[in-house]
Amino acid sequence: MKTRTFEARKWQRASTVGASVIALLSLAVAATGHAADSAKPVETASPIKHLIVIIGENRSFDHVFATYQPKHGQSVANLLSKRIIRADGSPGPNFAQAGQFSVSPRASYYISADRSAKTPFTFLPPPDLNGVPLAASDANIFPPFGTIAKAAAAEPDLEPEDLVLLTTGAATGLSFTPETGGIRNPDTRIANVTRLPNGPFQLTGPTMPYDAYTEDTIHRFYQMWQQTDCATDQEHATRANPTGCLSDLWPFITTTFAGTAENGMGTPMAFLNVAQGDAPVLKRLADQYTLSDNFHQAAMGGTGVSHIYLGTADNIFFSDGKGRAISPSAAFGPMLGPLLIANPNPVPATNNKYLNDGFYTNCSDLTQPGAGPILDYLNALSYAPSAACDDGHFYLLNNLFPGFHANGAPNTGNARFPILAIVPPSSVRTIGDALIEKNISWAYYGGAFNEAVAAGVDDDLTPFCPICNPFQYAASIMADDAVRKEHTKDILDLFSAIDSDTLPAVAYVKPDEFLDGHPQSSKLDLFEALADNVIDKVKAKPALFADTAIVVTFDEGGGYYDSGFIQPVDFFGDGPRIPTIVVSPFSQGGRVVHTYHDHVSIVKFIERNWRLAPLTTRSRDNLPNPRADDENPYVPTNMPAIGDLFDMFRFDRDGDDRDHDRRRGGDRS
Repeated sequence: MKTRTFEARKWQRASTVGASVIALLSLAVAATGHAADSAKPVETASPIKHLIVIIGENRSFDHVFATYQPKHGQSVANLLSKRIIRADGSPGPNFAQAGQFSVSPRASYYISADRSAKTPFTFLPPPDLNGVPLAASDANIFPPFGTIAKAAAAEPDLEPEDLVLLTTGAATGLSFTPETGGIRNPDTRIANVTRLPNGPFQLTGPTMPYDAYTEDTIHRFYQMWQQTDCATDQEHATRANPTGCLSDLWPFITTTFAGTAENGMGTPMAFLNVAQGDAPVLKRLADQYTLSDNFHQAAMGGTGVSHIYLGTADNIFFSDGKGRAISPSAAFGPMLGPLLIANPNPVPATNNKYLNDGFYTNCSDLTQPGAGPILDYLNALSYAPSAACDDGHFYLLNNLFPGFHANGAPNTGNARFPILAIVPPSSVRTIGDALIEKNISWAYYGGAFNEAVAAGVDDDLTPFCPICNPFQYAASIMADDAVRKEHTKDILDLFSAIDSDTLPAVAYVKPDEFLDGHPQSSKLDLFEALADNVIDKVKAKPALFADTAIVVTFDEGGGYYDSGFIQPVDFFGDGPRIPTIVVSPFSQGGRVVHTYHDHVSIVKFIERNWRLAPLTTRSRDNLPNPRADDENPYVPTNMPAIGDLFDMFRFDRDGDDRDHDRRRGGDRS
């Protein structure tokens, strides 16, 4: 069996250079905090007095809701409604619309490919068993465990009847032997795995239960821009898809960007089948409450930056730890600094292996490798979005650890992850700062947070996810003990707050890595169990549920294909659609809302509901709410535009709301 450890898991989320550079690195950590807020009743623009945001991992909308059929009178945009597949998961009459291609080699990075350079796959590269747990054992650090007793000891956030899910799902009886190139270990639990048709395929089946652990796939910034294949030329853009993102290079990028086939193979094209019982909790919530089929990850790529947008409506940049933008080379010197800077141009004689799959870019510089093609594309769009690339700023693209440990100590690295893998303390303003200033209560509740605090500088060895906490990057939150303790907590503290009627106005809830639904290290049914537990606890308090909204969403699509429209709003995104459901007494009815949203919509909802101004002059929460015509409700006519989630609810709007609309420059109707 392939041994999995927390170190290996964290390495996937925050790759770095080797520990041998530690002795050569130093970076000052300086930060200031402010006083903790005092919770008190605050007037809101809607009946919602409590917002809970539950964030899962790495599932696109079509991956989960490919075969979803909403209630009568509602429509949804998915693989089934587009006739790409049938309800039984087989190819539909429009299957070719989701066909995937390989691309002939190029000398430099690109985000779009001409039709003449593309070759369709005959069969998809077979998904394999790389990283998939092959046996349940109490000796495992990650699930599946061998006994429910071990599961109960390792995971306190589930209801007792769901602990069994931590013991099931291994690829029992199969084996994995790493090889170099070629088809190594196809996951034979997938029906017809070596002859999958060129398009979306149903992951589950007679020998692949919904409860199974499955392979992960690549989801990084420059790779995802390539996978979506966006251009404004006549081969790409249409009236229905004016931004010209074709999403037709997903398996190609997974199998070529690093020069190996270890990165997901054909896995991006996998989908679940809710019509056959997959994702039952998410389907039940969609049937009963309100589903968005046009909610997007805010940034191309992976976990870290998408969570940052959930907290800041913006991206963060490399700095001196005191708020001044500097280059990595200024901190680490001309030899080590460039190791952090991305260069997605291909290594000579390779198809798509990057020269340096790094972490930052100065996208204000057209000569910066990788920046030019994206900036050229943005400039060609009819609505000319701002790149949001300030001069001399090196913005974060891929996962790196925050500048603070969970206990508030400055993160100066260790033998596993040197300081080169750490983002310096950030001065970018957060929604937490805005709430504190108005004395509005809030908290970030992370699974295994207490364990991480107890572990101190070894918190990366726990299942707590530091890169998932946008506030853990912020000096204003983490450098002040009183502020940090007031606003960063464990999910167990959330349960206590619900029970004791002390739930804050705004609560971000992030499951630990056992329960977050991330492929390979978790399962979607584990995330469903955690979300269901939170929802059940709130609904068990009728007075609380009466004025609470629970948003169940995901950080990003995880490298899974999605057929939805993508609206680029700046250099960093948007990315593909992700599942999002609003659970509230004001969102009942099984509605499907088509308004364009992304992660910043949650920040906009908080600001509108609690009457806060946009965070900064450059943050995305300044964008107006979308307007759309009846012909295509998915494409805003006033791009770039992002909704504030208010149309996911049904409640009256007062004059103050209309005044707020005018201040924001958007049409809220």
